[in-house]
Amino acid sequence: MSSVIANTTYFGVFLTIISYYIGILIKEKFKSPIFNPLLISVLIIVAYLCITKTKYDIYYEGAKYISYFLTPATVCFAIPLHQEMNKLKENKCAILIGIIAGALSSMTSVLAIALLFGLTHEQYVTLLPKSITSPFGYGVAEELGGITTITVPVIILTGVVGNIFGPYLCRLFKIRNRISVGLAFGSSSHVLGTSKALEIGELEGAMSSLSVVVSGIFTVIAASFFAQLY
Repeated sequence: MSSVIANTTYFGVFLTIISYYIGILIKEKFKSPIFNPLLISVLIIVAYLCITKTKYDIYYEGAKYISYFLTPATVCFAIPLHQEMNKLKENKCAILIGIIAGALSSMTSVLAIALLFGLTHEQYVTLLPKSITSPFGYGVAEELGGITTITVPVIILTGVVGNIFGPYLCRLFKIRNRISVGLAFGSSSHVLGTSKALEIGELEGAMSSLSVVVSGIFTVIAASFFAQLY
């Protein structure tokens, strides 16, 4: 029976949506950011595929249609950015410096990890674009000779961690400036961080949206230089 269901055209779509909806219900029930809907949906899908012994290729054949919405969903982040355009103009220098600092910190941390754990060059460049959104990160890893099938999960994991622990870290280090909070989320945990920033406030979401784009472009340019350092 499970094989019949798995081979239906939109099996992956239904499984993904249902899993994510369950994640939302669990988060609303426990009221804790630790129960991230995306993380929960991933665990449910992995558990289902393992229990039913369904191949990932079969699941992806249906689930791939959801990825078509990635681009328009990302473009929608431009709406809060447009609404807060005056704030952007008033603080453009500080914002640009903050975004670049965030991107440099991310790549420097990967370099430090590579040196500390003795990673190969291939593993190093695979992790290098971990803090930028998937379309940028996939292209960077592919161009530098990394393992793209590992890069994407690492990017997602980075986003989930930022989404969950970002608010705690901001409180821990007493980061209260709304623009700084938004830039931190966007430059460290890309789109998933931006979704959390939007929950905090429109200004935070707008700054995070800007950070996702600018840090992605900057990382694409700077990654080639960092790749030569190890």
